[in-house]
Amino acid sequence: MIHEIKILKQFADEIISGNKNFEVRKNDRGYQKGDLIKFNAIQKTGNIEIGGIKHPIGEELYEITYVLSGWGIEKDYVVFGIKPKE
Repeated sequence: MIHEIKILKQFADEIISGNKNFEVRKNDRGYQKGDLIKFNAIQKTGNIEIGGIKHPIGEELYEITYVLSGWGIEKDYVVFGIKPKE
């Protein structure tokens, strides 16, 4: 399954640089190991989300490598590991 999700530019920058290899998300999509993620970078000004922007992350596809829920993670949320899809 491919999940298309928004991500703030500041976090997209960290993923592209290799500094961030995880995501914290509400598990409203049933994220599973092996699923694919397509990110759409957005900017946020105050409480207003600005639409999608041209960002290198939009050209990449990421694979979920691990999904963690429970263990101190807020109910209905998950932390999942990601890596670029080869």
